[in-house]
Amino acid sequence: MAVKLRLQRFGAHKTPYYRIVASESNRSRDGKFLDILGTYEPLLGKVSVDAEKVQKWIGNGAQPTDTVKSLFKKYSVLSK
Repeated sequence: MAVKLRLQRFGAHKTPYYRIVASESNRSRDGKFLDILGTYEPLLGKVSVDAEKVQKWIGNGAQPTDTVKSLFKKYSVLSK
């Protein structure tokens, strides 16, 4: 089964808050996940990520979605 690093949406209407999670690719967006890797608050522009967990999952073959990949580049998560 393919594992994806993706965003899981939380928060109220017009106040989104996301968790960055590792989940199986066939699961729904807000469904069951394997591991929590961090959070993203778009209204504050704040990302907090456990870079060691991200490296571990990518090393095991997990593929980040386009959005998660752009967040990692923008906030230089993988360069740490």
